[in-house]
Amino acid sequence: MMSMAICRVRAALLSLSNHKSSLISSSSSSSSSSSSIRSFSSSQFESVGFIGLGNMGSRMVTNLVKAGYNVTVHDINCNAMKKFSDMGVPTKETPFEVAEASDVVITMLPSSSHVFDVFTGPKGLLQGGNLLRPWLLIDSSTIDPQTSRKLSVTVSKCNLKGKKDNLVIPVMLDAPVSGGVLAAEAGTLTFMVGGSEEAFLAAKPLFLSMGKNTIYCGKAGNGSAAKICNNLAMAISMLGVSEALALGQSLGISASTLTKVFNSSSARCWSSDSYNPVPGVMEGAPSSRNYDGGFASKLMITWSCTPQTCCVPVRSASLGCSITQWGT
Repeated sequence: MMSMAICRVRAALLSLSNHKSSLISSSSSSSSSSSSIRSFSSSQFESVGFIGLGNMGSRMVTNLVKAGYNVTVHDINCNAMKKFSDMGVPTKETPFEVAEASDVVITMLPSSSHVFDVFTGPKGLLQGGNLLRPWLLIDSSTIDPQTSRKLSVTVSKCNLKGKKDNLVIPVMLDAPVSGGVLAAEAGTLTFMVGGSEEAFLAAKPLFLSMGKNTIYCGKAGNGSAAKICNNLAMAISMLGVSEALALGQSLGISASTLTKVFNSSSARCWSSDSYNPVPGVMEGAPSSRNYDGGFASKLMITWSCTPQTCCVPVRSASLGCSITQWGT
């Protein structure tokens, strides 16, 4: 069953890479627009807008503020905005207002539909038509590559409002992250980035104020594709570790002892040595914090769907939550 599931996802991912739609070809041409990005100055990063103040975004904003950036934020949750307003961080009522106050805008949202709405919906980032204030838009949400590429094309058709050195058109990077809430809080996230390589290099100090690793993955949408693949591997390993620990405990081996075995043997992985799923084994892991919410398992479901495949949630008895199984 597991091998069939992996084959299904492999087929879905291959269909993404082989898709010949005009969107992908357009995104390739839009990436060539990076030739208009010849030089950057620190002034182009003076004002940073951030949209999405959830479990991840709120911690990323805190690190941006600590790094000395002038940050303006927005979220539909008024309580989340009040927290930052009380800290002296400016808040805005709409994404468009954030865009008008920022040189760079970062989005960290739950799903593709949320991202698309924040960019193109009423009072969205692109409400101003083909004129944009920010020269760089960075989406750190975990979404499907098609949406990332579609938005990259849309952004590349805009013009910048006002002169910004040698820049002519705005640029978009898809830059999802790995590491979870703990890494977001510690500033040790890994960013996997798709889009203009020149823009990626220019934005690297910004990424490193929130994380410790930045990996350039290629053209627009490739960062999102890399995140899908990473999440697939992580979900499978988490299921395996969880079931193995449940089996071990049922046979009389403590979870802490079995974890020591795993982490000194071939079973070692992130799910065993960093995010152990059994309460009390690893301090700071969600399992030891009453499974306090971080990355929602339901978000695993959506990203590899194509007309040929669908994603079906299944439950893990040891995890007590929905993970994902791919199949027809």
